[in-house]
Amino acid sequence: MKHKTIIEPFKIKSVEPIYVTTEKQRIEYLKKAHNNPFLLQSDQVIIDFLTDSGTSAMSAEQWAGIMRGDESYAGSKSWERMENAVKNLTGMGYILPTHQGRAAERIIYGHLGGKGKTFISNTHFDTTRANIEFSGAEAIDIAIDESNDPALIHPFKGNINTERLEKLIQEKGPKNIGAVILTVTNNSGGGQPVSMKNTREVSAICKKHGILLLLDCCRVAENAYFIKHREEGFENKTYEEIAQEMFSLTDGAAMSSKKDALVNMGGFLALRDKAMAEACTMLLIITEGFSTYGGLSGRDMEALAIGLKEVFDPAYLEYRIKSTAYLGEHLHKMGVPVMMPIGGHAVYIDAKKLYSHLPVDQYPGQALACELYKKAGIRTVEIGSVMFGKYDETGKLIPAPMELVRLAIPRRVYTQSHIEYVIETFDEILKEKNHVKGYKITKEPKFLRHFTAHFEEMK
Repeated sequence: MKHKTIIEPFKIKSVEPIYVTTEKQRIEYLKKAHNNPFLLQSDQVIIDFLTDSGTSAMSAEQWAGIMRGDESYAGSKSWERMENAVKNLTGMGYILPTHQGRAAERIIYGHLGGKGKTFISNTHFDTTRANIEFSGAEAIDIAIDESNDPALIHPFKGNINTERLEKLIQEKGPKNIGAVILTVTNNSGGGQPVSMKNTREVSAICKKHGILLLLDCCRVAENAYFIKHREEGFENKTYEEIAQEMFSLTDGAAMSSKKDALVNMGGFLALRDKAMAEACTMLLIITEGFSTYGGLSGRDMEALAIGLKEVFDPAYLEYRIKSTAYLGEHLHKMGVPVMMPIGGHAVYIDAKKLYSHLPVDQYPGQALACELYKKAGIRTVEIGSVMFGKYDETGKLIPAPMELVRLAIPRRVYTQSHIEYVIETFDEILKEKNHVKGYKITKEPKFLRHFTAHFEEMK
């Protein structure tokens, strides 16, 4: 018998409390947080969909590994286990441990970047772009055209536009391209996957021009799931084999292991080139820690090594992808404009369509994030012109291509009833959508403004 219900392939052993608040309390909390969900305290949040990064529930096996952690400063057994796990997955000879993904990005893009350099990606995520631009280089996004239409169904909306890639290489000159970066899945583009065919094509173009191809691989297991179920020729391969094939087409990889390695802290940089690895190791030792721990404790490395195996379990991935789809498809049926098809780690709401009465310079995504919190204590994040918008010479906003709100679902944390609570909340969101006001920014930093910016509701 094939059941319709997708059950969680785990049992709950330990729980932590959710503090239930009233709408009146939440309005006050949000006001004190300057209308920025990042500035809320965790005990003021009922359902936390701010990010799936570092928010996973770890398994009994991972907790057992934590007890085994070898905290030796140099050459610990825990590092040996982590290094072997990463080498087995990536096929790369040089592994640098880091405390999280942005540290790996800072090291590699600090080494490769600088004024006059260009980095090309399907879509750079926020910290990737910030590290590249901080070095003085530029970051250009060239996902396929289909990626900018949230309602369009396409199996691999995360793909790079290979025609534009060739043109950009000719325009900028191969020597000025710091690297091509393939983000899997394409987080800022709606959590959409990248096909193996596209990866092969991009790899061939990079090899032809002598350009590095790097994989931002923090959700590589989820991407492998979509390849197995949507791309011909992969039906009989395991998820891990699909991921290994994708790594084989690249020159290096950076991972925030806080996603698909199912840990609360950790990351790595994997490289094939010895000289580049040695240069990056010097930066690692200066800024992170010795080369066999890189800012991680032994227990972190144990949990990471175990998580890299657990994440490819077929039962886990089936539950992960289908439970995310359950939320997205229910919202879609209700009439909520969502990014289609539903991604692996999150559901993305098209706030520009939902709040069509709000101009982009009033940040409809931020308005939705605030409404979700006020109505139900659901914390989400805007992925639109707050996160990626820029200003022209006159100070006018250059908006992002889309105004999305991401509901990022932590792994192995929430149950069916939590998801039903979120679905019910959108009933109210739809009823009151025409009365929602926009927001203006009253304070912002130069980089990564969405983390700390202050907002004020329009009168």
